[in-house]
Amino acid sequence: MIDLDKQGGIWTVTLNRPDKANALTEGMLTRLADIAEEAGRSPQDARALILTGAGKVFSAGADLDAARAGLATSPVWERLSGAIAALPCLTIAALNGTVAGGAMGMALACDLRIAVPGAKAFYPVMKLGFLPQPSDPARLAALVGPARAKLVLLTGARIDSETAHHWGLFDQIAAPETLLEEARALADHAIGATPDHAAAIKALIP
Repeated sequence: MIDLDKQGGIWTVTLNRPDKANALTEGMLTRLADIAEEAGRSPQDARALILTGAGKVFSAGADLDAARAGLATSPVWERLSGAIAALPCLTIAALNGTVAGGAMGMALACDLRIAVPGAKAFYPVMKLGFLPQPSDPARLAALVGPARAKLVLLTGARIDSETAHHWGLFDQIAAPETLLEEARALADHAIGATPDHAAAIKALIP
């Protein structure tokens, strides 16, 4: 349910459970975290990492049955977002559709987020009775400001792609047929530089 393609210095990771809106199980999250940690140990090979999804939804967040069974409070979410945030290479969330719930964490941990028109972002932790993952609110507030972060987390607001782009939550909007092409184009300079140079520039930006 997690596909990994390594080509030309770009690792493309695809959530591949489209029949379930790419809802995340603990096994999927563990595999994603393993890949991110492997990329961190392979700076010469992993020059950029792109996260995307199969189908028309990036991810609906946690599989609800798994969430009720304890996944909602599992440390694997923080392990994954922490591993992505710690990567020295450029990381891009190529959102092929809506990103919801806990799946927001991996997108927020990326350096850039590009999305297709019609993609929405929402994080219904208030309604579902769960807390957001510990690092997510600060990352969200850093991108959109504290008031808008509260709007997302405390009201369950569904943010459309145009609004998300205006707020700075999405950095670019791309047509579905060119989404991955545009993500790879954004990585062009990073994979053309030495890993140390790219990492040094990235480290200068809080």
